[in-house]
Amino acid sequence: MRIVITGASRGIGAELAARYRARGDEVIGTSTTGGNGLIPLDLAQAEPDFAPLAAAVGDGALDLLLCNAGIYPDKGHAIESGFAPADWSRAMAVNVAGPFLTVQALLPALRRTTGARVAVIASAMGSQERAPGGSYIYRSSKAAAVNLARNLARDLAGEGIAVGAYHPGWVQTDMGGTGADIDVATSVTGLMARFDALSVASTGCFETYDGVPVPY
Repeated sequence: MRIVITGASRGIGAELAARYRARGDEVIGTSTTGGNGLIPLDLAQAEPDFAPLAAAVGDGALDLLLCNAGIYPDKGHAIESGFAPADWSRAMAVNVAGPFLTVQALLPALRRTTGARVAVIASAMGSQERAPGGSYIYRSSKAAAVNLARNLARDLAGEGIAVGAYHPGWVQTDMGGTGADIDVATSVTGLMARFDALSVASTGCFETYDGVPVPY
């Protein structure tokens, strides 16, 4: 397979890239600044530059796009003093507009593959049915990311392109912290199984890394 992974410099993205390469797949990864074999792509910019990524993909087909890049700028913020406007803008740019613009930029390559797939790494924290409060920016952006994935699924199903949203679990990464529930390897093993199973028959799904449906 030919795969693009955004946010591939560390954590879940880096492990996904390593696993897919070990499996024999071709992986094109991005990071904010590039380097170390990664393509530069800063989704926080007002107008992200997709030209280097598009050039790396070229005229070939793309089997799987993993929209993994994401930020959590309001972790630990208090309602009285946190959640600055700049944090809202940056999170919506990276976590919501980022996946859409990446799909838009790579849609020609996805259309060259029969059964292409797009996976948006969302979060159960974006579930509107589960709303325990706090983390307003992150929760809102991930809820929007799920909505985006489901609408893309509807619009692209007729072309045979499947789109799913996935909760990777509470993972021991820089974002999740050392006290998180699972390690990166466990999350990635489950996510890869979910991506392999994604098809037009299941498009629009919102699932955990271990296959449990997440309420919207």
